[in-house]
Amino acid sequence: MTEKFNEKLIEILKTDSRFVDDEGELVKAAVIDRAWKIDRDLVKLLLADPDIKGKFFDEIEKHWIFNINTFIEYISDKNFLANSYTRFRNKIGLNIGGKFLRERGEVSLVWPYKDCVLEGGQTREEEKRKEIFFNEILAQDEIDRLFDPKVLTNWKRYTVDGEQNVAEIKRDETGTIKENLIIKGNNLLALHTLKKQFRGRVKLIYIDPPYNTGGDSFRYNDNFNHSTWLTFMKNRLEVAREIITKEGTIAISIDQNEIAYLMNLLDEIFGKENRKNIITIKRGSVTGAKVINPGVVNISEFVIIYSRDFRYWNPNRVYMPKERDVRYNGFIQNFEDGYENWTFTTVLEAFAEELKIKKTRLKKHFGDDYERELELFIYKNSEQVMQFASLDENSVSQEAVKIKKQSENEKDRVFFYEREGKRPYYIYKGKLILFAKNSMTEVDGKKTFAQPTTDIWNDVLPNDLHNEGGIQLRKGKKPEKLISRIIELWSDEGEIILDFFVGSGTTAAVALKLNRQFIGIEQLDYIEELPAVRLQNTIAGEKSGISKEINWKGGGDFIYCELMKYNEAFMDKIQAAKTSKELVKLWKNIAKNSFLNWYVNPEMPEDAINNFIEIGKTENGLEKQKKLLAELLNKNQLYVNLSEIDDKQFNVSDYDKDLNRKFYGEA
Repeated sequence: MTEKFNEKLIEILKTDSRFVDDEGELVKAAVIDRAWKIDRDLVKLLLADPDIKGKFFDEIEKHWIFNINTFIEYISDKNFLANSYTRFRNKIGLNIGGKFLRERGEVSLVWPYKDCVLEGGQTREEEKRKEIFFNEILAQDEIDRLFDPKVLTNWKRYTVDGEQNVAEIKRDETGTIKENLIIKGNNLLALHTLKKQFRGRVKLIYIDPPYNTGGDSFRYNDNFNHSTWLTFMKNRLEVAREIITKEGTIAISIDQNEIAYLMNLLDEIFGKENRKNIITIKRGSVTGAKVINPGVVNISEFVIIYSRDFRYWNPNRVYMPKERDVRYNGFIQNFEDGYENWTFTTVLEAFAEELKIKKTRLKKHFGDDYERELELFIYKNSEQVMQFASLDENSVSQEAVKIKKQSENEKDRVFFYEREGKRPYYIYKGKLILFAKNSMTEVDGKKTFAQPTTDIWNDVLPNDLHNEGGIQLRKGKKPEKLISRIIELWSDEGEIILDFFVGSGTTAAVALKLNRQFIGIEQLDYIEELPAVRLQNTIAGEKSGISKEINWKGGGDFIYCELMKYNEAFMDKIQAAKTSKELVKLWKNIAKNSFLNWYVNPEMPEDAINNFIEIGKTENGLEKQKKLLAELLNKNQLYVNLSEIDDKQFNVSDYDKDLNRKFYGEA
């Protein structure tokens, strides 16, 4: 009778989604929590069945009063959920003796809801498996060890001559590592591994994290709820902030699903005063199924820009193409024809003699700010400047008009244009004096009408995105033109670019082409199929993306290495298992050779094995078994800590020991 009552109560409670986990099992703690709060929906559920109502409610003058203590005592009894799943957890020690966590005084890290270490899961895009979310209990003194630096292994250097052994770790005169790096491993733990070596040394971080759309199967499963996703991001952004230089920038690609939440999080971590730009990216056109959609069709996503410290932030001037303003045809005839025949100088140089007196006075009065005041003078006296423009070529002395190509670091914003046999024109801050709105400069390898970069980028999506880098990828790939603009705006040659969601490797490939140092991190197995191969193609001189614009001819090199796995290797085997029989065999290996959680019974009692086998026969049984085996493993030992590099149990080779000491500066 009691068993049937239990079954009825369990089934009724399971109708409330708040009380079940991902495997459809009842979560007693959630029910008890709501009972203490006298949750109205819980009370309604219990009142709906006469038997349950009679057991947990007392009638007082025709009113039914919920007997909270009776209900909680009943739910808390260890026999209440005496199914094979619960019996296994009790036998193996996962319930910690049936005591609530608050009774024991330990600290709970419930991943991903608190520290969100996302491990295991899909290794290929087509598998579309859920990632494993670890729900763990760690003793207080174990928490900090989770983020200790890890041993690095499987070192390879890739050059134009192919794969080579790594013999040294190059550094500059300040001691900073000067190597391009691709690191395989959990990105949160890898960031903590890099923290000591690169603290305050990375000029730009660009990341393209999971968008939390619920539908993107590439990289990480996007099916997070908001709070889980924010926790996932918070852990990584906090350590990322420590790595950025004081002049540095973080740029994050995101879409409309999480942009509001993410900006609140970034305001908290970086400070609202460091919020700089929200760039809108046109990522598609209104075609196909989008055409028949009612309302506003979404074809945009965003890049959010934050500085590390606004007091030191100084972006570069980068231009983007702009169509000529047809209203000024009277001033500019055939202006778009023959750009290569145009030459450049500044008005300050072109009219040096005429402005000499004014310049001297301004410099004396304004000091280093005199150029800005001089530009304002030119602007206000534009008619006078146009009189200069109306003079024929011979009226302006060759000494005064020194023609020169516009240099990369040109500071003046007023430009003089002339073409043989044509009238010269003067451009001030993107405007023809009296007052055309177009200026012309070199963008993407050719001279064109241009303007300083705005916060709307509708020109970065190429038609052949799927072919960039010489690798095929259906989705999740960012265009090189987008990344190159970000890199050119917020870094200079030789500076370090970090991407800890390296994906298809666009950031690393573009950084290499633009002569920046890069660090890329990825934990899933395609790292060796996509970014590593793409970078090898880049070194070999592949011609897609921005290669033609910058005349890329190849060259460079990078080091590939991995966080050394320990319990993580068992996690891979758990995920790869196809049958319950394989998992039982693997359990024996785990019990003997892995680091188990401190509260787990290392023995394998026969009745626990029988319960485990029974779990496999239930709905989604194989996934339940995998989750249970994952709970046995100590997540502090997913990878080998650097402090344990000499421990014989981990079998770190002399070669790896030598390179780790060179990497961490302990040689």
